[in-house]
Amino acid sequence: MTNFRMISQIIEPQYVIEGAGVLLRRSIAPHKSNLFDPFLLFDHFAFNDPIEGPIRGFPMHPHRGIETVTYMLEGSTHHRDSLGNAGLIGPGDVQWMTSGRGILHEEMPRRGESGNIYGFQLWVNLPARLKMTEPRYQEVNAETIPTYEKDGIKIRVVAGQVGGVTGPVTEIAASPLYLDVQLPPDTEFIQPIPGGHTALAYVFEGEGVFDDKTIEAVKLIKFDDGDSIRVETENHPVRFMLMAGQPFKEPIAPYGPFVMNTMEEIQQTLIELRNGTFIK
Repeated sequence: MTNFRMISQIIEPQYVIEGAGVLLRRSIAPHKSNLFDPFLLFDHFAFNDPIEGPIRGFPMHPHRGIETVTYMLEGSTHHRDSLGNAGLIGPGDVQWMTSGRGILHEEMPRRGESGNIYGFQLWVNLPARLKMTEPRYQEVNAETIPTYEKDGIKIRVVAGQVGGVTGPVTEIAASPLYLDVQLPPDTEFIQPIPGGHTALAYVFEGEGVFDDKTIEAVKLIKFDDGDSIRVETENHPVRFMLMAGQPFKEPIAPYGPFVMNTMEEIQQTLIELRNGTFIK
């Protein structure tokens, strides 16, 4: 018998300002309570209101102990880092960056042909044994992200598997599922998720029925444990990001762009930043 996951929490994203004045809708942020383990942060960013003025971004800044995942829907983000990497994350592209022991990087958004910039950033924790690993990138172009399609359902599979379609992002400690799901009206979608894994859905277009509750955009849903998620639509389509991952069940010490396991490790990180040894 299928054990469908029930909703444990519905979160209304809050507007925050980050970077050089970027307006974001933030659903979760790093906190020592670690309630969304292994996920630390989820931001929904857009630069589509003319009164916001010139486009601002995220000038050069450090990270340690986490993975940052940028998923662009419209527009693009130019990035460069302290290791000499540089490139452009365009519509439909994904950058999965493992900061490991430390990296400095910059992300500067650019408008696309539509004039809009629109996307998401997810932070995924690293277990203690990998927090000081070598930094690395998995850059995934839009055309290399496979799509599962059936009966009007369309799912871009970034990480994990849907109906035999496997995403290109691999070798991530949290064994994540990261999907962009679009359901037409009058549809049912069931996705298996391993028991014990944290599961979240970010509804950003339309409305769907999750655990017999109609959820309208824009909301983040956290699910209780179980082995599958069931989503239904009635008169309207829905689009949501579905995220799941294995929790590490370790204490965390978040401090700005760093997430370590102890405050002593944070203090050591700050010392390295001050004396110029943060980047090896």
